[in-house]
Amino acid sequence: MSDNAEIATRLEEFADLLEAQGVEYKPRAYRRAAENVRDHPDSVRALAAEGADAVQNIDRVGDAIASKIVEYAETGTIDELDELRAELPVDMAALTSIEGVGPKTVGTLYEELGIETLDDLEAAAEAGEIQEIKGFGAKTEQNILDGIDFAREAHERSLLGEAIPRGEAVRDFLRDVEAVSACDLAGSIRRWKETVGDVDVLAASEDPQAVVDAFADWDGADSVIEAGTGKASVRAGGVRVDLRVVSPSEFGSALQYFTGSWDHNVALRNRAIERDLKMNEYGVFDVGSVEDPDADQRVGDRVAGDTEESMYEVLDLDWIPPELREERGEIAAAAEGTLPDLLTEADVRGDLHIHTDWSDGTESIAGMVAGAADFGHDYVAITDHATGPGMVGGVGLDDDKLREQLAEIRTVAEDADIAVFAGVEANIAADGSVSVADDLLGELDLVVASPHAGLDGDGTERLVAAASHPDVDVIGHPTGRLLNQRSGLTVDVERLASVAADHGTALEINADPRRLDLDGRAVKTALEQGAKIVVDTDAHRTSSYGHVRYGVHTARRGWAELADVVNTRDPADLRSFLD
Repeated sequence: MSDNAEIATRLEEFADLLEAQGVEYKPRAYRRAAENVRDHPDSVRALAAEGADAVQNIDRVGDAIASKIVEYAETGTIDELDELRAELPVDMAALTSIEGVGPKTVGTLYEELGIETLDDLEAAAEAGEIQEIKGFGAKTEQNILDGIDFAREAHERSLLGEAIPRGEAVRDFLRDVEAVSACDLAGSIRRWKETVGDVDVLAASEDPQAVVDAFADWDGADSVIEAGTGKASVRAGGVRVDLRVVSPSEFGSALQYFTGSWDHNVALRNRAIERDLKMNEYGVFDVGSVEDPDADQRVGDRVAGDTEESMYEVLDLDWIPPELREERGEIAAAAEGTLPDLLTEADVRGDLHIHTDWSDGTESIAGMVAGAADFGHDYVAITDHATGPGMVGGVGLDDDKLREQLAEIRTVAEDADIAVFAGVEANIAADGSVSVADDLLGELDLVVASPHAGLDGDGTERLVAAASHPDVDVIGHPTGRLLNQRSGLTVDVERLASVAADHGTALEINADPRRLDLDGRAVKTALEQGAKIVVDTDAHRTSSYGHVRYGVHTARRGWAELADVVNTRDPADLRSFLD
């Protein structure tokens, strides 16, 4: 978690606690401030060092909130927040990770039943106490009970978007330590899984103690959990970071061993055994003439391990990119020389799903277009929300407003340095209908249709109907999931992708790290059915264009190549696809 994200999280906690106590208006102000703090391009902690006046330069951060940010930057605490925590001593993050349980519900549950934790909540639900509270009922109680296991798992894992910046920061720090000869991320974070239990960092050194000491003194660490001679763990911004130091000659083998999933590594070890080889974190050893191969981890003649590539080469395999190491056919493909030429971040040439201040974005059309150009895109599509289910707070545009916006988009496009497409993010209703008039859809360059409400149960037929619509170009965030918050719709991806392929409709990987929807497994299924993919950021501000990296690596987890992804095309080819 970056410093800005850490400060934003504290403001969001403020909002939740205030809302739980029934305070009006203030929660919304804190959440708006948190959004802008999180996405501020510069260090908010550095601004805070200049004083509250400097912090107030951040949009929607007033004097009261700015003072609290300065207090937190200087002391690591906010007295008023501590007082709110004492008044309402609940595990807000865990309890609100249950779908349908918001801060107000948490406040009621605490006031009525003294519920503070998930364990308290589970016990009360199992005892039938929740349904006795006015405004709840048996169905609500059962829904809460059904969501507890998901909430427990979610609460134990960090979003990739929180873990990657922290992991890259410590990796870069350790690479500058004199005693370190090599350093890289490992584990699920190197495979770019959407959530991770912790951040694994691997370093090579002849002086492990010096590396551990430097790691323990890293200024990004909040606390040291443990520190040994070759291993250490710290807590950084709510994320656990585990360091392992190995000999430089064994860095390659250790990197392979600590990156692959359990299933991937087991399959490799079995392949090694078939060749009278022994494979582990120390290398690959020829044990054909060894009486007891299990006598020692390093028994036999070492034939690979200096580099990660050698670990695959000795097994007659091409090197397998980390994102593929899940035992989903990648080993057979590596043996046959048919691994995909995976998509790269540089391949993506534009963003086809972004929002402006016409709906719930924070910047103007011109501002978002200029931001896309500065990011290096060749084009961008303006796709503000249409009205429809799930669009609360009046953020959706009706058909008249969309026509008004269309005119402005065309005006901005005339002077833009990049191609600008006029689009909309329409809502997919429960019956699969799209919330914009057909004649207007025909006037737009691009139509993204997404589900925003009723995000439980099977959504296959609903999405299939939308994908079949002649004017729908992209199905946006198909399941509607929010990682660690809601699981979203159940979707038969094979059926949806088959219909999408038949109708020339692309399926989105929404690169917002809170979504990553579709996920890698679904992307692979979709591609096998012939569907095309689009990698979008769903950006609500220019700083979010950088989230494309999370979408690209999700695409890589789904074996996507350049030709599979619509927005790798140049503007002319893209127009042909949309037409």
